[in-house]
Amino acid sequence: MSTTTDTREQLPRLVRAMAVIERAGNALPHPFWLFWILSGILAVVSAILAGFDISVVSPKDGKTVAVQNLLSGDGLQMAVSTAISNFAEFPPMATIVVVIMGVALAERTGFLQALMRVSVSRVPQSMVVFAVAFAGTMAHVASAAAYIILVPLGGLAFRAVGRSPILGIVVAYTAIASGYDASPIPTPNDAIFAGITTAAAKTVDPNAYISPLSNWFFNIASSVLLALVITLVTRLVLSKRTDLEADPDAPGDDPDQLKVSVAERTGLRRAGIVFLLAAVAIVAVLVPHDSPLRGENGSIVESPFLDGIAMVVAVLFGIVGITYGVTVKAIERAADVPKLMAEGIKQMAPVLVLFFAIAQFLAYFDWSNIGDLLSAESARVLGDLGAPKVVIFLGILVLLTVINVLVTSGSAMWSLTAPILVPMMLLLSVPAETTQALFRIADSGSTAITPMSPYFVMALGFLQRYRKDAGVGTLASYTVPLAIAMTVAWTLLFLAWWALGIPLGPGAPVR
Repeated sequence: MSTTTDTREQLPRLVRAMAVIERAGNALPHPFWLFWILSGILAVVSAILAGFDISVVSPKDGKTVAVQNLLSGDGLQMAVSTAISNFAEFPPMATIVVVIMGVALAERTGFLQALMRVSVSRVPQSMVVFAVAFAGTMAHVASAAAYIILVPLGGLAFRAVGRSPILGIVVAYTAIASGYDASPIPTPNDAIFAGITTAAAKTVDPNAYISPLSNWFFNIASSVLLALVITLVTRLVLSKRTDLEADPDAPGDDPDQLKVSVAERTGLRRAGIVFLLAAVAIVAVLVPHDSPLRGENGSIVESPFLDGIAMVVAVLFGIVGITYGVTVKAIERAADVPKLMAEGIKQMAPVLVLFFAIAQFLAYFDWSNIGDLLSAESARVLGDLGAPKVVIFLGILVLLTVINVLVTSGSAMWSLTAPILVPMMLLLSVPAETTQALFRIADSGSTAITPMSPYFVMALGFLQRYRKDAGVGTLASYTVPLAIAMTVAWTLLFLAWWALGIPLGPGAPVR
């Protein structure tokens, strides 16, 4: 039986499955309201548990603490008096604002767009899949703009070398979506996740600090691996499908859209030189054992440098963006710089609004001591069962992957699950950085197949440019093989990383 026939027979089941997921996801409220609803449920649960005098030995200091009633006078007093400080002191808040100001200069001046065009243009046919896939992992630094820029470029790049633009759309979209948390370049998400993980880890260790670079080594290896997996699956599976031809009346593409102007090339070259000079300067400052950026006894692991790594990343993006912007005339006067930075912050407004609700929920969760109860009891049960850590890792991956199908916001999902999973795993002697790496895999893998993601709908729109009859099931039938292979390979990489005791990033514990 032909591939086309197989696909047509499978599509109805796939479409039904996607429709069920879509209906279930649409029934969920906006994440902002979801956290307020969860706060209400938490308050009721805390009242019931407090009524039964439920207590637990706190993993933070070893003292016995009782569940506190959020519906009591003390609970109301706490909620009102700490609302502002909860928001202001929410760990990812200041970090993400600082990072995004630097990234905005690189994105708003056109540097990131030009870099993506260069990375996928003029590559030979044999390398186009890997080039587009690897560009997808690097594109995450542009956050949501990665989809808008790179997905249509993927179609153009494939058509330019005589391959199916439909395949280019699928490769670019899946590389971004199912590899979203694997980037060789530090991204705003790294700052968000590290802040949430830090807040959760403080439940057990009040001095805990998780750096935005805590998974960086693992991310670099992951991005290369995922690009290779996409290349292999595309070559062995997707390219053998017989339904890759665009509609006869599909509009033609202008290959000039892939070209980079002389000014843009000059800007990229100058920006690269400035970046290298800045990197050399940072290394030179860090080399001396008594460097002011080193910590006690010359430590880099616990140092002002890693404590302020978000600022370092922001400055690097900022100077690269300014250099490129001045070259291509996107920045013509000094006043343009803060203006572009402000535009970046404006893009973050929806996230900051969500952070307000998340910060309150986490504060209520911590004050009620329910977090201590859940993490301590979960760790005790798993310890009594004697479950191997590998089994626990796989269980967490499955749980988070299922949640990710419906709750596609990474920050929302991690804010919801980290307060339980991170302390629980710490009590099982698993570092917070390791639990965060597990979350990265689950937060990415199923993203390319869930219609709950707004970017799935966006990618479908790009696909319909070449195939008017393409639907949700059509796109899913292309992305499912890639997403499954990427998740399996990424999980195996994680397990090997853990088994070999390789640090996940600078300063991260080995195990």
